[in-house]
Parts: sequence; C-alpha cells; structure tokens
Amino acid sequence: MKVLVIGSGGREHALAWKLRQSPIVEKVYCAPGNGGIESDAECIALDLKDVKAAADIAANIKADLTVVGPEVPLVAGIADEFAARGLKILGPARAAAQLEGSKVFAKKFMERHGIPTASAYGIFDSALDVYAELCAVDWPLVIKADGLCAGKGVLVTSSPDEATAFVDRVMDKREFGDAGRHVILEDGLSGEELSYIVLTDGKDFISMAPTRDYKRAFDGDAGPNTGGMGAYSSDDVLPKDLENRIIESVVRPTLQGLAADSIPYCGFLYFGLMITPGGPKVLEFNCRLGDPETEVIVLRAEFDLAQACMDAATGNLKRIVPKWSSKPAVCVVMASEGYPGSPGTNLPISGLDSAQTVPDVIVFHAGTKRVSNAYYTSGGRVLMVSASGGTLSAARDSAYGVAKSITFDGAQYRTDIAAGRKAVPAP
Repeated sequence: MKVLVIGSGGREHALAWKLRQSPIVEKVYCAPGNGGIESDAECIALDLKDVKAAADIAANIKADLTVVGPEVPLVAGIADEFAARGLKILGPARAAAQLEGSKVFAKKFMERHGIPTASAYGIFDSALDVYAELCAVDWPLVIKADGLCAGKGVLVTSSPDEATAFVDRVMDKREFGDAGRHVILEDGLSGEELSYIVLTDGKDFISMAPTRDYKRAFDGDAGPNTGGMGAYSSDDVLPKDLENRIIESVVRPTLQGLAADSIPYCGFLYFGLMITPGGPKVLEFNCRLGDPETEVIVLRAEFDLAQACMDAATGNLKRIVPKWSSKPAVCVVMASEGYPGSPGTNLPISGLDSAQTVPDVIVFHAGTKRVSNAYYTSGGRVLMVSASGGTLSAARDSAYGVAKSITFDGAQYRTDIAAGRKAVPAP
C-alpha cells in the first residue's frame, strides 16, 4: 500500500514511523509533515484547512489509504471530500467530527444518550450572562469554549477572578475567534484523568493501550492548559474491571448513540475521562488520536497498525486482534519558550544525532524544520522524546536522559511526567 498521513506534528511522525514498519506498506507520504518526518515519509506541502487540496494529493500519488492525524481537517470535512471522490480515508465525516468540533454538540449528545458526564449550568452566548451565572455556581468550575482551540479553550478554576478573566478573553476579546461564541459552564469533577482511545469501523472497535497525559504547562499540574506536555502507558494504568466498566458505560453507548442519530463513525475516537468516585465520566471527545498519547501507543503496539487502519476504513475491523508490549512507555514533550502563548521559532536544535543512537528511545518531531542537515524550531511543541523500558521508571529515566541531551534556546519541559504514578483507582 501507499499510505498518506495528514498532519505535521509529533502524532503524525509517530504514525508515519509505525505505518512504514508494516509489511503491506510500500511507501508513506505525509502532508504537510515537518523536518523530522522527512526521515520516515515523503513530505508534500499542504494547508490543513484545504480539504480539496488534500484529496488532490491523495489522488495524484494514488494513495491506497489516507490516515488523518489532527482535528482541523476532520472538522472541515476532509472525510466527506474523500468519500465524494471515491478515495479511501480513515477519519470521521464532518457530522461525526462535531463531537470534538463543538463542545455544545458533544454535551447535548451525551445528555441525549445517557453518557456519564459533568452536570452543566448552561450554554451561554453572552459574556454578561456568564458573569451573572458565576455568582451562583459551586466551585471548582469548568469553563469550555465551544469550538476548536488547540487544547487551550478549557479552564478549570476555583477563582471567580480567574473565571471572569478567561471569559473576557474567550467571549469579549475573541482570543480563539468564533470558537468562543458560546461557552459551557459545568461542574468541576474530582478524580483521576485517563485517556481511552478506540479504533472503530462504526460497528466493531479495538481499544488502544490506555494512557495518561499531562495538559498543564508546568510541574505539579500548574500553569495554563496546553496541547499536552507528556504521557505514559503501562499495563497497570487501568485495572481490567474498570476498563470493562468504561467500555460498557461510555464506549458502547457512544457508538450506539452515533448509530441511533444516523451519524456513521469511522476512525479513532478519544474519550477524555475523569474516574470519579461515582464511576468514569467523559470530560471531552476527540475525533482522532491524542497527541502525545500516540507517541507512547505506537511504542507499545505489537500488531500491524496499517492493516488495522485499512480494515477500519473498509469495515473489516472485527478480524483484528491487537497485541501490546508489556513494556511501559513514556513521552516527554520539549517545548519552546513562551508556549502555550507565543513561542520563539527558528532556533537551532543540538543533540539530535546522539539522541538517535540511544536504545529504546525515539525522538518524534513536532514543531521542527530542516535546513540542509540542521534542524530548527518552528512551533510551540518541538520534540516528543519517547522511550520504552522494562519498568515505568526505566522508560522515564531513558526519556529524560535524552531530553537533557537535546538543547535549543529557551527549551522547556515538565520534569514530573510519570513520576510516582500508579494505576487509576477503581471507583
């Protein structure tokens, strides 16, 4: 097969790296890709919002399958465009991608189908109405912008002043554009967060290795929300009885609800969960693989991911039996100074050559560009240093050892990824 990966981040590098290992894959392309992805795939320029151009690329290279990484093209209808032109693609259509593209749609969907989630105070289209409601809520409170905000449109707070400032940024100053036209206020949930991702053809599904990620910018879960600063996965992250409960109370009702609403879903579906004393509850849906969760998932996958993706795209997923390595995996995100605000770019990166020689460590590129044989920063999250090991602590030590050996001006990363972590406690 010729496989086209859509996207330009660490998730897409991890996908390209894993897909090219398949015996059924002849060549991997990536559009638009980045400097590091060029070592695992042929990169082709693309504006991720231009779904027609993406379909043109797939047609021109005669791609047998296209796998979509980020949410932007999915919400823009890339799967619909491909379907109209008879091109095979793994990713939900625009209607299904609303699960991520609109927090309002997702909240109403969950309420309609009895999927456990936080209670909402309401959906608001006026900042003044939100300010008035803040006088009557219980704290902590969660405030969510309706649309896509690259992981930065959610605030969890116990501070009325912080809440007011966030609403001002989102609704009055329109920091996230039209994504902030509506906001949801809901109860803050307490418990342990968990990322649970499935691959589905709309009827059957297979579960990815469970992961836990770190959304906040700084150690101790301090600072603003980001796209993700690290993740880890191990066999003991999720007890089997709790996983069964997640499948029966969350995953199956979601897939059944989509079918009942006549919304076909094909692709990866991400459940951002809070394991509360009352059981698992959905914080958010993503209509694709998580990032940086993907970087640890691919290290643990011991089955043909390309075949699984093709079977999902063609409705034959039932025959896939996923196998996972018993070795834990850890990913540490190296970000530019200023991230998640306004990061610096065009800074030279040193230490990558030696990092590539360390056993059981893969450095996936996110925000990089290559000029001749040198790499430079080109975005907020720059590198995803991912490692596997016999134990979680061994994987963690390997990832941090390599992260310390890579340098660029202003490099920042959390130092507490997977530190002292144990299984998610059953409610």
